[in-house]
Amino acid sequence: MQRELGMLTAKVDMILEGVRRSEEKADINRASMHRRMDEIVDRVSKVETTTATVKEDIDEIKPTVDDVKMWRQRGLGGLAVIGLGSSALTFFLTKFGAQLLSWATAK
Repeated sequence: MQRELGMLTAKVDMILEGVRRSEEKADINRASMHRRMDEIVDRVSKVETTTATVKEDIDEIKPTVDDVKMWRQRGLGGLAVIGLGSSALTFFLTKFGAQLLSWATAK
């Protein structure tokens, strides 16, 4: 009976040792997971900060971009008016140029 109790005690000790090792591994894994989660939190906070900075920059630049777009539209409109005026002048010079030249030199 002593021998059986000794064997049972040894088995219980082995089981307890296995549980202890398992708990140590679990503790190490949990610590690793917490460390990685902390790293992710740090990275996300950096991304949020960068995003906020970029948003501020965009809000600051947007009025200038809108002004440049407006200038471009006005420039294209001005070019269209100059093009139409040039076309009209060219038409009148080709249609009535000879008559205007002879009228101007006749006087």
